[in-house]
Amino acid sequence: MFDILVYLFENYFEANVYPDEGTLTRELSAAGFDRDEINQAMAWVNGLEKLTQQSYLPSLADSRAQRFYSDAEETKIGTESRGFLLFLETSGILNPVQREWVIDRIMALNEHEVSLEQVKWTVLIVLSSQGQASDFMFIEDLLFGDAEPTMH
Repeated sequence: MFDILVYLFENYFEANVYPDEGTLTRELSAAGFDRDEINQAMAWVNGLEKLTQQSYLPSLADSRAQRFYSDAEETKIGTESRGFLLFLETSGILNPVQREWVIDRIMALNEHEVSLEQVKWTVLIVLSSQGQASDFMFIEDLLFGDAEPTMH
């Protein structure tokens, strides 16, 4: 399923082109993706859309409360990935609401554990869904470059 999400991002989300679900399903089938995985990916994208349409108190985006992960979240999201999310939040790239959306979408992946690369892609997709990935011109380099991020 994750390969489908990356495919959708590279071919549609990044270009701000959003064909209907039926068109996407047919194209993904023609590209050789499994029907069950296509359905899971569409449900994942629909879940992200629902999250971004929900309203929340503006003060939640400015919260400085510390995030504690549940046992299930810690199992699925490794220490390195949780550290990366913390880095993005303390750097001002993710606010606490966006962090929760990223965690929600990570937990919705049909994987027992996710890699740092999958977390990075999830961040990029979430920010892109809000039109914010372009606000940080360095975001793709930060997420997928070889250099380790550092705080100054």
